[in-house]
Amino acid sequence: MASRPSNTEYAAFFAGYVSLVPESDVTAVLESQPAALVQMSSLVPADREKFRYAEGKWTIREVFGHLIDAERVFGYRAFCISRGEQVSLPGFDENVYIRHSHYDHRRLGDLVAEFSAVRKTHLSLFRQLDDHDWERLGTANNNPASARALAFIMAGHVRHHVAVLRDRYGIVSGA
Repeated sequence: MASRPSNTEYAAFFAGYVSLVPESDVTAVLESQPAALVQMSSLVPADREKFRYAEGKWTIREVFGHLIDAERVFGYRAFCISRGEQVSLPGFDENVYIRHSHYDHRRLGDLVAEFSAVRKTHLSLFRQLDDHDWERLGTANNNPASARALAFIMAGHVRHHVAVLRDRYGIVSGA
């Protein structure tokens, strides 16, 4: 898969995430991100994993948990659409998901390992898609979506939250 998605392959809301991935080889970006998250998480002392930069904001653990949730949702959407699903796939409210999660009761290292495992399964899927599978259009949350666009969204979503972790939580790394 060597081409970028057109803006007709995803909801306008996701344009910011797609723009964070200027590379054309999205699988290489997706492959590199688990190691970058491991490195970034290693900079967080255990007593700071529940830090929030403001009242009502997620803890560091919850941000990493949100990455897992979004990875699962976007990956599932990419799988379904690549297989020709024509039913609109559901949206998700990330705040409700976090509220019903138990991420704050888990160590950050365990969360990063889980993200890496989930990402590995999506990479396995992406490696076996042909051009038509990548470009096939479906619907997610009542908006057009392609597997190709979802791969770019997945990569850009992680980059967005790495920037948030750096800028708002003070975790400085090369990720």
